[in-house]
Amino acid sequence: MRGVFLTFVLWGASAFAGATPIVRPGGSGPQPGDCVMFREGGSGWLLKAPTYWLRGSIASLSHERRMAGLCPAIDKPLAAYSRADHARLAAALPCVSRATDAGEIDVLRVRVLVEAWETPWSYQNGIVGWLFRGQFLDQALYKGVVIDMDASWLESCEAEG
Repeated sequence: MRGVFLTFVLWGASAFAGATPIVRPGGSGPQPGDCVMFREGGSGWLLKAPTYWLRGSIASLSHERRMAGLCPAIDKPLAAYSRADHARLAAALPCVSRATDAGEIDVLRVRVLVEAWETPWSYQNGIVGWLFRGQFLDQALYKGVVIDMDASWLESCEAEG
C-alpha cells in the first residue's frame, strides 16, 4: 500500500531527529528487557532537544494487523490541541491523510514497564503533548505501570546520552 502514514512524529518531528530506533545491534528487533524511551518537546526556537520523556523496559511485544483509516479531523492548530484531542489522535494511529491510502498494515506493539518520567506541569512549559502532569495521554504514570504503545513512538535508551 502506498501513502503517507501519520504517526507520533506529526507534532514532534524534531524530537526524533537523530534518535536511535529500537533496533538491536546486528539489525535484530527489540527484545523484552530492552530499555526504551518516549520523548517529546524541544521543537521551539531555543529548546531543540526533546524536553519531556518516559523511560522504561520492554515487558512484551506483539505484531498486529491494524486498519489504517483516515486520521480524525481536528480543526485547530497543533499548539491548540487539548488532552482529549491528543488522545483521539493517538487512538486513531496508524492513520492516513487520504481515504485512497486506507488499508491494513502490520504494526509492532510494545508494552512498556515504566521506570521514570519527566512531564510538564503547566501550560507555560510549552505545548501540551502526550506527556502532561504525570500522565501519558489519559494514563497515570507511576513506577511499574505498563503502557501499551506503538513501537514507532519509541527510541532506544542509547539516544539519551
